[in-house]
Amino acid sequence: MSYIIGVDCGTSGTKTVLFDESGKVIASKTIEYPMYQPKNGYAEQNPIDWKNAMIDTLKCVITQSGVNNADIKGVGISGQMHGLVMLDKDGEVLRNSIIWCDQRTANEVDEMNAILGREKLIEITANPALTGWTAAKILWVRNNEPQIYEKCAHILLPKDYLRYILTGEFATEVSDASGMQLLDVANRCWSDEVLTKLSIDKSLLGKVYESCEVTGQVTKEMAHLTGLAEGTIVVGGAGDNAAAAIGTGVATDGKAFTTIGTSGVVFAHTSKISIDPKGRVHTCCAAVPGAWHVMGVTQGAGLSLKWFRDNFCNAEKETAKYMGVDEYYLMDKQAETVPVGANRLLYLPYLMGERTPHLDPDARGVFFGLSAMHTKKEMLRAVLEGVSYSLRDCVEVFREMNIDVSDMMACGGGGTSPLWRSMLADLYNCPVKTVASKEGPALGVALLAGVGAGIYSSVPQACEAVVKADKVQTPDAVRVPQYESYYKLYREIYPALKEQFSKLASL
Repeated sequence: MSYIIGVDCGTSGTKTVLFDESGKVIASKTIEYPMYQPKNGYAEQNPIDWKNAMIDTLKCVITQSGVNNADIKGVGISGQMHGLVMLDKDGEVLRNSIIWCDQRTANEVDEMNAILGREKLIEITANPALTGWTAAKILWVRNNEPQIYEKCAHILLPKDYLRYILTGEFATEVSDASGMQLLDVANRCWSDEVLTKLSIDKSLLGKVYESCEVTGQVTKEMAHLTGLAEGTIVVGGAGDNAAAAIGTGVATDGKAFTTIGTSGVVFAHTSKISIDPKGRVHTCCAAVPGAWHVMGVTQGAGLSLKWFRDNFCNAEKETAKYMGVDEYYLMDKQAETVPVGANRLLYLPYLMGERTPHLDPDARGVFFGLSAMHTKKEMLRAVLEGVSYSLRDCVEVFREMNIDVSDMMACGGGGTSPLWRSMLADLYNCPVKTVASKEGPALGVALLAGVGAGIYSSVPQACEAVVKADKVQTPDAVRVPQYESYYKLYREIYPALKEQFSKLASL
């Protein structure tokens, strides 16, 4: 039996999972670490924490499993995207990593737009300049910490720093590199034009690989520290969302997934590059060679339901404790008693502004149509439906871009709700499934390692062999047109309030 390992370097911790070639979990270990916020809007982590977590979790799963390390054929690494890791000429970390959720770079975003222009950035990097992405962070260090920048010899992403630790190689791969805003996304290589105009030396950046290509081998020192065999291959791996796509089987046209966590993500695979000129969705290289993915984000998805629970559902919390069930289960049961449309009550889930399709930080949450007949359960149903409408907005942008979305997986906490999945199936008008494995990114990069090791012939074949659907929710012919009527009205509310949102923000 052959085995493969997926290492997932997340924001809260690093999780390492050892799988057999059928995708069965043999051993798993997670180690957490802190995030530092030295100022309002800042977010940093120490790469040494990631290094130690990876070494210790690898050692743990290999020891736990009792598997012969010669039978572990490859390692794939997934990671939080957009983080900036700067190393000196000796490979030593120069400063804490500025991670994905850091928002300090507004001036640098303006600088990028002034130098390159918003349209040119979208044309080359497939995305508008964004505060959370890596290029702006590089400029911030150069502008604010020149003494650090002068010592910088290597710029890596979080997971690529872990690759360097394992193999000694300075490398990246296309999916994660797409989130730096330095990659020519259409041609899957560094953009000389962007780098030249931003005065960033290309020699600072790692070699770019496809996600399933072999990028190096485990060194003797790392073999000693982790228990892996020296020479074990390490493949490109993937950024967290691209890795999750492989782990949920989204590797061919028509396939997509919806994640309902704090925010909501709709992610679709496409074999032809498609870029939204309005910058409403992100286009990045997929972990499948020669393919891309498009991703829409709604800010207040699961957050809206959590906000409602925390403020209005104390009774459900108490009852859930006595019954030994989750409070969200009881909330679902209440919402199920309310018809489609929540008795003419609509909710806009813009508690944290919005990204897709409005790109408006001033947008705010709205209950529309509230009347004296409405009770808590109607408001609860409206929240679930409003989040579903916002996710449908993402799908509508994909359809404008001629991207097929006909086979949808549901993930994240919200994906466990049968009611929410039924709403999505009716609004997308396509089946919505859950996946049997819950390992997501770790499984995705392990499968990429399996392709690199020759266990599977291709990334789609690996997904077909390993990833299995669990529950399937099909659209309901009666509800589909009912939701469509409410969705059309939902789409009219934001444009009618856009100017007022801006006025409110300025008060």
